[in-house]
Amino acid sequence: MSDSPKFIVDSNVGKLAKWLRMLGYDAVFFEGDDAYMIDRALKENRVILTRDTQVMKRGVITRGRLKAILIDSDRPEPQIQQVIESLHLDSQSRLFTICLECNYPLEERSKEEIKGRVPPYVFQTQQQYMECPVCHRIFWRGTHWQAMLHKLERLTKRR
Repeated sequence: MSDSPKFIVDSNVGKLAKWLRMLGYDAVFFEGDDAYMIDRALKENRVILTRDTQVMKRGVITRGRLKAILIDSDRPEPQIQQVIESLHLDSQSRLFTICLECNYPLEERSKEEIKGRVPPYVFQTQQQYMECPVCHRIFWRGTHWQAMLHKLERLTKRR
């Protein structure tokens, strides 16, 4: 995972962070001063995703020291398609391995470990569970997961 790109997502394309996390990529949502965002991107070797043309004019970006992508659309679906296509991202093998809220890698949990921590119906019907070691949210492959998977499949097939 260390050789895959990491992202810093400007607040003007904020939904991209969650989409990238669904795909299994480290994506930090950033709200604040552009200079701090650029500094953090440099320190953490992150690709900047933004719709702000002023950010793209910064010297570290124009000289190629820092990678940034100017996002064309204001809609999340074309935005994620643009990022996948621009960077030739793997949109299949890492799905749902990052916490959608915290951006930390999820850890597998046994059915016994999550007993009493999910609704009874979920416990009866699901066998695989993942947990965020930071926020302790538990994820499973229910109907919400299936809906997200289908949406991702539609988006990535357009390539």
